[in-house]
Amino acid sequence: MRAGEAAAAAGVTIKALRYYEDCGLLSPGRSANGYRDYTAEDVRLAEEIRSLGALGLAPGETRPFLSCLRAGHDEGDHCAESLAAYQRKIDALDLLVTRLTSSRDRLIRRRDAAARRGFPATPATEPPEELDAMLPQADPLPADLPAPVDDGAAAHLPGRALPALSFTATDGSDIRLDAVCEGRWVLFLYPLTGDPAADIPEGWNDIPGARGCSQEACSFRDNLDALRASGVDRVLALSSDRADYQRALVDRLHLPYPMVSDPRLTLADALGLPTFEADGQTLYRRLTLVLRGATIEHVFYPVFPPDTHADEVAQWFRGGRDA
Repeated sequence: MRAGEAAAAAGVTIKALRYYEDCGLLSPGRSANGYRDYTAEDVRLAEEIRSLGALGLAPGETRPFLSCLRAGHDEGDHCAESLAAYQRKIDALDLLVTRLTSSRDRLIRRRDAAARRGFPATPATEPPEELDAMLPQADPLPADLPAPVDDGAAAHLPGRALPALSFTATDGSDIRLDAVCEGRWVLFLYPLTGDPAADIPEGWNDIPGARGCSQEACSFRDNLDALRASGVDRVLALSSDRADYQRALVDRLHLPYPMVSDPRLTLADALGLPTFEADGQTLYRRLTLVLRGATIEHVFYPVFPPDTHADEVAQWFRGGRDA
């Protein structure tokens, strides 16, 4: 059947079908005229993705259920792997509830302290350290990744002001880079994460500094409290990744900070930021900006290794460093 018929039968949009195919979750055949030819199994798989999505599972998290259906079972959760996927999602939600509850309690204490200014406030209770260990983690980086060298491409940035570029972030907020906040904040730029189901660009591991975007994102997530305690008001991430890829990454890794998509590399054009070519794409080189208001105070470039970079930034702040 054609895409429109399959989408209607599965209760999804044609765009969703194409996205599932891009994720490697569906593999429709092709008719003699080149059009996609969906089968009843494709429709059943799309229905499963949709129903699981309504429960909060990202498309990539539905793979065990789809494999179960492809194995001939009537239900996608008939297999042990599907039960394990349920449990992983439940554990992640439990952790998220715990972290949100902790954040809510701290907000209440801050509100109450502000309402009775001049009276001692109860210290905020930090979530137990073991909760961080339960967060989803990216795969470890290979030990033999080539390290980038400082080519001087970011030397001109300290003292520059961010342009008045506006983006819609993954949390739905509108962000203008020159008006993020008046205090100190961090903007880290990375090449791409894309879709875990898709192939990475050819030779990606051989490009110095390219590999490690998901690991860097987790690093900033896990060091966010330390950065805030050091006086960092906000953390943002920016890349040329598609916005839907970024939202999937935020959901998959439980990232507590916004990401913004700059597919046209408008910030690179405005500031002369370093980029590189991979598989026909122009991508941001990995770098991190420390800002006060809209002014760049310090630049981390090159960034390596990315999986421990946020700790490097936190140590820089703890040392009381100024640009």
